[in-house]
Amino acid sequence: MSNSQRDLTLYNAHFVDGLVKAGVESAVISPGSRSTPMALLLAEHPDIDVYVQIDERSAAFFAIGLAKASGKPAALLCTSGTAAANYLPAVAEAKNARIPLIVITSDRPHELREVGAPQSIDQNRLYGAHAKWFSEMALPDADDSMLQYVRKTAAKAVYITKQSPAGPVHLNFPFREPLLPDYDGVFERLEMERFSSIHLSEGTRVLPQSEIEAFAAIVKEKEKGLIVCGEHQSEGFGEAVIKLAEKLGYPILADPLSGLRSGGIHSDLVVDSYDAFLRNQNIKQAAAFDVVLRFGAMPVSKALSQFIRNHSSNVHCVVDGGGGWRDPIGVATHMFAADESTFCCALSSFLNERRETSSWLKNWLQVNETAKMKMKSVDDYEELDEGKLFYEVLKRLPDRSALFVGNSMPIRDLDSFFFTNNRHIRLFANRGANGIDGLVSSALGAAAVTSPMYLVVGDLSFFHDLNGLLAAKQNGIKMTVVVINNNGGGIFSYLPQAAEPKHFERLFGTPADLDFVHAAKLYGAGYQKVIDLASLDQGMAEAEKTDGLFILEVVTDRAKNVAAHRELWEKVSQEMNKLTAGDDFWN
Repeated sequence: MSNSQRDLTLYNAHFVDGLVKAGVESAVISPGSRSTPMALLLAEHPDIDVYVQIDERSAAFFAIGLAKASGKPAALLCTSGTAAANYLPAVAEAKNARIPLIVITSDRPHELREVGAPQSIDQNRLYGAHAKWFSEMALPDADDSMLQYVRKTAAKAVYITKQSPAGPVHLNFPFREPLLPDYDGVFERLEMERFSSIHLSEGTRVLPQSEIEAFAAIVKEKEKGLIVCGEHQSEGFGEAVIKLAEKLGYPILADPLSGLRSGGIHSDLVVDSYDAFLRNQNIKQAAAFDVVLRFGAMPVSKALSQFIRNHSSNVHCVVDGGGGWRDPIGVATHMFAADESTFCCALSSFLNERRETSSWLKNWLQVNETAKMKMKSVDDYEELDEGKLFYEVLKRLPDRSALFVGNSMPIRDLDSFFFTNNRHIRLFANRGANGIDGLVSSALGAAAVTSPMYLVVGDLSFFHDLNGLLAAKQNGIKMTVVVINNNGGGIFSYLPQAAEPKHFERLFGTPADLDFVHAAKLYGAGYQKVIDLASLDQGMAEAEKTDGLFILEVVTDRAKNVAAHRELWEKVSQEMNKLTAGDDFWN
């Protein structure tokens, strides 16, 4: 073995082993030449699962899905040049959604930069503020000090990516030719005992007792309070927040991604139809609260955000274990950088036993039940519009399955029609940057960890990441995709630009006239066109029996879908007016 090959082999082998020792269990690789040494050593390590995805943008979102479902950092590797630039959308999503991601880009050595060499761009700090940390790595060197350096850099990368708030880190590796390491069996002959290891540990943010006690004194005096829960990562949060709500006598307005609507956690205090009844202007004004405690990311419901903003003069407490500034509506009066579960338990300890059920709490629960019954009347609709479809798909999900939901309308229909239940359904969505890119790939990455997995996605989102379907075929992943094909961007039909017909279809509706049976054939997937409940049942039964990818395509009408949603919301609003008639309902 030449000295250069020895340097290349040992340097990269110690880095890969350093990742594994620090807790990395999976890596997603896109093929390329400059990344050869790292790719071969990742594939050679016995304790890391390697997935291959040709398209770098899809590969990066696949890694996000892996990290979401496993709760562990995923590594990501590509060659030099624009391959690395294709990671940017997923890196931005990972930063905003707090996903641990280790981005490894291969690069030309320094002498080949800015001299017109092929496949060479400026990769230093390529992701800017979207990466938590960046390191330009040294050229491969097998000196003991350099092997210790590369192992500790691997550990540091894992430490930083997991550190709350989690997020992506970027390591840029320059490699000189020749690029072929002596990889076969290298991990059996590594002399790792000569190198010290690092124990990585992190605690949770805890507030001083004086802070908790002072806030407890505030909420003790506030009977009209709300608890709002979005997506979060705090272990044991469900039980802790329910105990807190019981003591305070506050309803819990739970976004579906909060985990409080299913998963074996159940409480009568959970309100799940607020998006429907908070569209009623009378309730928005009359249901004025004194204090709101908000945990996790901001819920998807615009009606809820507007309701909270309408009462901006009251106490608004945001609790975030990641120490972020999660206040997109700009109304926070208290920012607590504290682990959400720990905060709930600590606050509960300063409160008396369960507060007697107030008319305030009873009214919120009554309004919720009434609205929910009206929303469930979608069951009576004969035509399979998008709301009806989502409701029926949700009913048919097997217990202990997982559902990945696309952005735009699917996540909003999840909010509308995923009611509290006793099943164990894991819910996933890319709500960091809220884009439509990479949804197929993220779902497949999650499906590699948890199964059975279902993806509900719109036609434009599906088209946007068709390349991602190849991951199912290449990596032997089973997943059922429900494509809601309304021939365009359905969410725009609910926005003000829909009232401007002159350019609406061309600029916003963007009908593509796609038939996804051809995509199913291209990627070797099963396929079923859904036109009614019978074909939905048939398709889901076929999907269950299929080992790989299965696509259910449901063709809907955008205009009819908007009308059906608005009809439901109007029914809820009318019922709210009847229920809350009189000045004393909220008093």
